[in-house]
Amino acid sequence: MTKAQTLIGMVVCIATILLAVLDMNIVSAATVPIARDLDPAHGVDKIPWLISAFALASAAALPLYGKLCDSLGAKKVFVGAVATFLLGSALCGAAQSMAELIAARALQGLGGGGLMSVTMVVLAQLKGPDGKGGSKASGVGGIVGGTGMAIGPWIGGTLADHADWRWIFYINLPLGIAALIGAVLVLKLPISPVRHRIDYLGAALAAAFTSSLLLMTSWGGKQYAWGSPEILGLIVACVLSLALFLRRQSTAAEPVLPLSMFKVPQLRYGFAIQGLVGAAMMGALVYVMIYLQAVRGLAPAASGLYLIPMALGMTAVGLAAGRLTDRGWRMKTFVLTGTVASALALALLATLDAGTSLWQIRGALLLMGCGFGLLIGQLIPYVQNAAPAHQLGIATTSIRFFQTLGNALGAAVFGTLLSRVYETKVPGGSTSTLAHLTGAARDTAVHGFISALDVVFLVAAGIMAVAAVLAARLPAETRPVATAPVETGQLVDA
Repeated sequence: MTKAQTLIGMVVCIATILLAVLDMNIVSAATVPIARDLDPAHGVDKIPWLISAFALASAAALPLYGKLCDSLGAKKVFVGAVATFLLGSALCGAAQSMAELIAARALQGLGGGGLMSVTMVVLAQLKGPDGKGGSKASGVGGIVGGTGMAIGPWIGGTLADHADWRWIFYINLPLGIAALIGAVLVLKLPISPVRHRIDYLGAALAAAFTSSLLLMTSWGGKQYAWGSPEILGLIVACVLSLALFLRRQSTAAEPVLPLSMFKVPQLRYGFAIQGLVGAAMMGALVYVMIYLQAVRGLAPAASGLYLIPMALGMTAVGLAAGRLTDRGWRMKTFVLTGTVASALALALLATLDAGTSLWQIRGALLLMGCGFGLLIGQLIPYVQNAAPAHQLGIATTSIRFFQTLGNALGAAVFGTLLSRVYETKVPGGSTSTLAHLTGAARDTAVHGFISALDVVFLVAAGIMAVAAVLAARLPAETRPVATAPVETGQLVDA
């Protein structure tokens, strides 16, 4: 590829990541208006499925995407993922019932999982022969994703308030079509001439494990009690499918997640840190918004603006770290700094009370953005650089896979923790009734709710402290992917 083609390819990748993250977060802010429009009587009851459909399909397909990239080439998989996402977006916009919309969101999620993971594989393969620019490109992609996560709810709330909700999906089409055309015309990526076997059974077991885990963490303590037959059944399914998956990966000729990867310290620690970051980030984003809306009385759109300092911190620090890495700075240094900064920011949030200065909250979110910006921008290329060249796709999608698992477990742990601590402070109370209370009852409930939130943030800070310990144990990076020796005829142009 020429310099111009490489630049266009990077722009296509960054636009694609932004498209996926914005769509996922925009929809979450507009679910109630959508449900009421499509099904005024029972639509709100189906919102959990509307939210879960995208996440389930996206996470379930991740292990398979990595293997397909290493087998068929990243370009073909990337084009297929974008096309699937666009088809799902068009069907979502045209949906006439909640059932149609949920099915279309699942299809969109299949493509969306590839957009978030395969795109990072493409970025890694767009490095020059000297490896320069690779960290910066992957870093920019990660930062764009984090920024979209921060501003997505605000955009979704604005569109839901001032435009037809269908534009939340239709707006994907122009940018997505442009990215698809650019990918087809410009990308020339390496593929293996050897036809690899795809472990579809392993991929199916991974999908079963992921789906049961996400449903268990989404429903547990909300739709169903943790001791209910439904949740206990999901726990059994989760444990059984995980055991079968691990056994399959140890015996399959070409597994979708080779267990040998965990023998590489950079990969083993990198996956663990990413999972912890996923859990802590879930706690930070969700519960800061809950505090601003439930305690401080801000509207959803107004509370979403408080994530802008976080997005600015992620962008500025992430871009600076990418440039410094290309000049020889160690990725390990930035990963360690990011975990420490994130832990400090969460510890600051653990001091919240009903009268905390809103500027203090903005400052904590800015610090958190700086920490997460370093992590998102540097941890992905760190893992890519350590992965064997023929497993680049699997290593990259595994990063996203472990983050998804961390998100799910974080949501379950923090949700349960919030409810339990609140119940000890306000016996017989429920966090769902907080908005309807007045007078002394509300004061008592708010005090108990803030105490519970502080515990959540403190636990999240502890999780990031563990991540910092793991980051300190990371081996220094050795080589970029682009410098790996390639036998003549091993790779051919796609």
